[in-house]
Amino acid sequence: MATILFDGRDAYRKGGTGIATYARLLGILARKLGFDTQQVVSSEYPPDKKDPVLNEIRFHDVPGKRLTISQLVKVGWRASLGGFSDIRPTKVLNTGAVVDPTPESKKAFASTFASFKLFLIGEALYRVHGRRAVMQFDRTPDIFHATSPVPLQVRGAANLYTIHDIIPIRLPYTSLTNKKFFYNLTKELCAKADHIITVSEFSRRDIIKLTGISEDRITNTHQSVSMPQHLLSRSDDAVAADLAHIFELDMDGYFLFFGAIEPKKNVSRLIDGYLASGSKRPLVIAGGLGWQFEGDVKRMQDERFLSYRVTGERIAAERMVRHVDHVPFDQLVSLIRGARALIFPSLYEGFGLPVLEAMLLGTPVITSNVSSLPEIAGNAALLVDPMDVASIAQAVRTLDKDSDLCLDLTERGRIQASKFSVERYETNMAALYARFAS
Repeated sequence: MATILFDGRDAYRKGGTGIATYARLLGILARKLGFDTQQVVSSEYPPDKKDPVLNEIRFHDVPGKRLTISQLVKVGWRASLGGFSDIRPTKVLNTGAVVDPTPESKKAFASTFASFKLFLIGEALYRVHGRRAVMQFDRTPDIFHATSPVPLQVRGAANLYTIHDIIPIRLPYTSLTNKKFFYNLTKELCAKADHIITVSEFSRRDIIKLTGISEDRITNTHQSVSMPQHLLSRSDDAVAADLAHIFELDMDGYFLFFGAIEPKKNVSRLIDGYLASGSKRPLVIAGGLGWQFEGDVKRMQDERFLSYRVTGERIAAERMVRHVDHVPFDQLVSLIRGARALIFPSLYEGFGLPVLEAMLLGTPVITSNVSSLPEIAGNAALLVDPMDVASIAQAVRTLDKDSDLCLDLTERGRIQASKFSVERYETNMAALYARFAS
């Protein structure tokens, strides 16, 4: 059985980022295709190679806020000797001593390997020596698939890397990523990796233009959109009950944005466009705080955005712009299903999964006319200029008033989402892995 090793930088964390979801789904898909799937992750403490129980405990231990002096010395030592010493991750056995906090990872990965501060040491090595750290295993995997650009490689394996987008280069003012590090690593991977994978034709062309990589060495596989059947089959009445009891919202009674609150998501212009539309339906912003969110949060808390509802003899103050922090996935699905429309005027996306998730759930979409979003949305959304508040306002105003158009977008959206089915994605990935598996 051929083996694929995935980097688990995010995949083993509960919840996690979009890349975490991407990595877990890839692991599940690869297992379905008949591969032995493994992940390699970073451990906060040096592994105990003699006692598997203690090793498992230390792997799941809560990290301290700062590295100890001895840990800093070890990181520096590994980086300084990195040109002469391979990294040998240790297998983390499931002894049953620890209640696993991430059982979903077991669906994706048959085994886990860990190495102390793997990604920190890898980055330090790259800065000192200008090369990717080499990992070595007793049994070399056939493929190492890094699900984001990381300065790691496996000797003797086919080394594949997913570059979702080049936002730190194209929009450096919207990212905290070290731009010099990302730029140099992206160029090296495109020059030396066995293959580059990306998730939209837009990103593929963007990466080719930046790095000059030959077209036969980079593949766009897109991503898939799917939803658990038990959530798809829930009745409108059940969704309406969730909205009323949990969020005090009505079906079809609000507009929605979901995603991290960070510069590239364009939340300030989203709020301005919504307010300029004159809609009486509230705007719900669902997502955690990313970075440079202070201005957006201040806008959401503005007292001018209060309205009042009269219910019997009770007058209740309501916010026209509401922020809902992280919510469980099933509640987020209810929020998407019940919205009048999703408003997603991002400045730049490598793929834009929220657009397809909304379409799959039958929610009309307003999104940007830039980056990959027109490619993903097709003819099933209203496209706006994300830099133009008036453009956003007009789209909101249109869907606020035109129920027939909303129904039309719902039908077209479901057709568009079907083009990104799990089955089609499996076919794309199976063909790619077959090229590099022994």
